[in-house]
Amino acid sequence: MTQLHTPKASRNQETGRLSFIGSVSPSRVRFSERGGGGRGTSMGTACTFSLVPAPKKTARRSLLVTSAVLSSLALTAPVSHAAPKPSPSTSPSATPPANMSTVGGERLGQPGTQVNLASGVPVLPKDLTARSWVVADAESGEVLAAHNAHWRLAPASTMKMLFADTVLPKFPKTMEHKVVPSDLADVGSGSSMVGIKEGETYSVHDLWLGVFLRSGNDAVHVLSKMNKGIKNTVKEMNEHAEELQALDTHAMSPDGYDEPGQVSSAYDLTLIARSGLQKKDFREYCSTVTAKFPGETKKNKKGKSVRETFEIQNTNRLLAGDSDVPVYQGIAGVKNGNTTNAGATFTGVAERGGKVLLVTVMNPEKSEHNEVYKETARLFDWGFKAAGKVQPVGELVPPKSAAQASAQPGANDSGEAGGTGDGQGSSKPAVGASAAGGSTGIGVAIGIAGGVLVLLAAGAFLINRRWPLPDLVRRRGRS
Repeated sequence: MTQLHTPKASRNQETGRLSFIGSVSPSRVRFSERGGGGRGTSMGTACTFSLVPAPKKTARRSLLVTSAVLSSLALTAPVSHAAPKPSPSTSPSATPPANMSTVGGERLGQPGTQVNLASGVPVLPKDLTARSWVVADAESGEVLAAHNAHWRLAPASTMKMLFADTVLPKFPKTMEHKVVPSDLADVGSGSSMVGIKEGETYSVHDLWLGVFLRSGNDAVHVLSKMNKGIKNTVKEMNEHAEELQALDTHAMSPDGYDEPGQVSSAYDLTLIARSGLQKKDFREYCSTVTAKFPGETKKNKKGKSVRETFEIQNTNRLLAGDSDVPVYQGIAGVKNGNTTNAGATFTGVAERGGKVLLVTVMNPEKSEHNEVYKETARLFDWGFKAAGKVQPVGELVPPKSAAQASAQPGANDSGEAGGTGDGQGSSKPAVGASAAGGSTGIGVAIGIAGGVLVLLAAGAFLINRRWPLPDLVRRRGRS
């Protein structure tokens, strides 16, 4: 398959560039000034996320930690969905289908632009050419406006967000791996590469820097081989997409390289980004501007083996800037892509004036340089002006397990579990506590535990609907 080619970029990725599960603090924390201060993944002038003080209400924090853990356990009862999962043979259509998925709301399944314009609501930018886009409030999950939100299109390297959200928690960043030839054997022709060499050893931290900053397919493949292979990784990615209710998405490769049947949508990419951004390491990597990457081991003039480093820069143009695209104020990630089938794709997150927004733009028709970033910036500008004024047209749905938990009796909209008013589960047995059924003490205990698990998971989800990015710190763009 012929991939897009540009003079200074691979054909698989253009140059230049918060999950409900795991969120534990309800505190609203802001972005901090740029600058790594020599800590984290940032190098030199690179930026990274700073540490966040622990909440003062430690009792509630303990509940949230417990509920976040429990919400990720096996709540496996069937959940009905508004749209079926696409088959592996699904191909992007030339025009938006008349009937698309209605996950997140009926209007999101309609073709064309969906927005509730009213008095005081700014009009949308007139020069938007993307085939599909979404503007959403990352905290509340409200979709403020959308255009062909569920149109299944080729995602390019934005698919790496799903890869990272799936695989990143599996390996400690200090773990090291020596690259063997088979690790790189099936990297696609023309792929974007960070420059991994056979026989060299890299830390997991190094590999994720290669994935996020340079969109390195070589780094993706090494991590996939560490994760029991490409086939297993793609399987796990699809399972995770289903758990997130990203039902327009079907992965065929872990890196976003053009493959028949590989699709996603602006809605799904926004959903996936929101999930990933609740992982601290995910946020740190996708917000890093520059970093040092290990080079090849060579012998110096004295015959001593030395391994130097070289600098890599994030290809997210709204984060790193370019000649015709300034750094966007408040930008904090997340991922871009460009292939022949997908065109240019991008999902970004930014904070301004106390609001955190997610914007996804897929395949602008206008061929101007950096157009995907320019349209994203205009949609961010509109979103920050419209936030709090415009009525949403839909919502970013929760993961399946959290949705199931919130639907159970005892979960309420106050964000508290069990209706006790303090975030604790009810003391009454919720499941299997009937003595008439001959329940033993063990049976009653299991029933109570099951009920508490459901209530805590529901409580975690309800809390996270309001604070999906609890420890995200403010980062203001360079002037």
